[in-house]
Amino acid sequence: MMIHLRAAASAVAIAACAVATPTLAGPAEDRMVAQILDEGLNRSEVMETASELMDGIGPRLTNSENHRRAEEWASAKFASYGLKNIHREPFEFGLGWNLKSYSAMMTSPRGLPLTVLPVAWSPATGGTITAPVIVAPMSKVENFDAWKGKLAGKIVLVSLPGETSESKDPPFERLTGEEIGKLDKYTLPRHDPEATALQTARRGFLRKLSTFLKAEGALAMVKMTYRDGKLVHGEGYDFTPGETLAVPAMDMAQEDYRRLVRLEKTGRAPQMSMAIDASFDDKDLMADNVIAEIPGTDPKAGYVMAGAHFDSWIAGDGASDNGAGSVAVIEAARLIAKSGIRPKRTIRFALWSGEEQGLLGSKAYIEQHLATRPVDPSLKGIDSYSAWRNAYPITPKSGYSDLKAYFNMDNGSGKFRGIYAEGNVGAASLLRDWLAPFNSLGADKVVMSKTGGTDHVYLQAIGLPGYQFIQDPLDYDSRVHHSSLDTLDHMRADDMRQASVILAGMLLQAAMSDKELPRSPLPTKPDATDPFKVQDPNQ
Repeated sequence: MMIHLRAAASAVAIAACAVATPTLAGPAEDRMVAQILDEGLNRSEVMETASELMDGIGPRLTNSENHRRAEEWASAKFASYGLKNIHREPFEFGLGWNLKSYSAMMTSPRGLPLTVLPVAWSPATGGTITAPVIVAPMSKVENFDAWKGKLAGKIVLVSLPGETSESKDPPFERLTGEEIGKLDKYTLPRHDPEATALQTARRGFLRKLSTFLKAEGALAMVKMTYRDGKLVHGEGYDFTPGETLAVPAMDMAQEDYRRLVRLEKTGRAPQMSMAIDASFDDKDLMADNVIAEIPGTDPKAGYVMAGAHFDSWIAGDGASDNGAGSVAVIEAARLIAKSGIRPKRTIRFALWSGEEQGLLGSKAYIEQHLATRPVDPSLKGIDSYSAWRNAYPITPKSGYSDLKAYFNMDNGSGKFRGIYAEGNVGAASLLRDWLAPFNSLGADKVVMSKTGGTDHVYLQAIGLPGYQFIQDPLDYDSRVHHSSLDTLDHMRADDMRQASVILAGMLLQAAMSDKELPRSPLPTKPDATDPFKVQDPNQ
């Protein structure tokens, strides 16, 4: 099959530039891939779909009104392609939060608009507040005592300003063959139970800080963003009812933040005004995943799946993270449905919610359909992230063996260069076969290393075949990821066409193949990698 598919891919890649519908000889798989390539390269809708989502709807904070609008839109898209079993699967999340407007100004010693963004799930200011600024960096509870009695009536700058810096790395990048080659290594697993416990203990500091500031009479807090270049981010994790921030909070651009620090430290008494018009929504504490299917012809053959997280932060429009993956999934569904091919296995499409708060949507899907782990139910949101991966035993559900392959996209909008085998040496050969038709499109590498931080992770953690693609970075990590620059301008149309076609082709081959991806063993609790480690008590 590998030789035939390569021939088909090469032929159709050339034919796509010359004629509308290439004619190819060969097995049925060749013709199916040829149809996907022809439709996806000659009549792509991916960028129009992207504009509808990013320009028309915008950022999609989990459980916000905008996310609900996007769910309705995506469900209608799937329906227009003729997909079946389109539905939403709710899971426990927390408060919705809807942002209407915000602003900030330095009012003294001169007037100057400030580049800011509210922290997600920040309380509203109840109008404009104007107050002196005080620089009071605090990074742990032990810092609080030094500031008692000094913060009343102030807007508190809580970050260390550091020094100005210019990155030496290029802001825009495509991977070289050498860089991809370095990914082809087996990553030895490590297990440090003490470090996991320490991570859990450190979470929730911002909420503790806000409670201290409220008790001291502070009016608001401002933290410095983590990139320069006037970028702001606004991530926040305090969305549990009764456990939200106690004072309004803003994320401020480094350049503006350091200006306020310099003025305060030299005695020139900076003063600023700020306003956040936002509201919490407790009408429905459940968030939703959106699911749709192309039914298979063999109900006993199981299903294959493609997914991307649909939620985003409030900065920008959530285009590269992860509107790109979402519209690639939607376009892959269109391409397969348009082909009229009836796959042997059902092909399921998932748009996850709550990824930015700890992969909550994909975890909920796993717990509902695939397997459970004994996690402390008192751990909510981001607190459950590490706990879930380290809870044993894993108990498979009846649907555990039905999922035959899952493909995820969530590394920006760069073109696919290959796929991570996640250390599964047995799966690499079949992944290489399925990728072969797209080698001439630049996707020709299967590497053994793992990649993390997105929705395939929990599938791998329970021994199921979940995979993420290698993508060109573009300006994703350098500037766009989670930032106010995350707009449609930073998506490359040719890259998105290529990625959508490959996603559809991989799904289709996985759905039709007589072979199944080999699975890793069901994970059991590992021993500590370093049994002699002594934890630093000052960490």
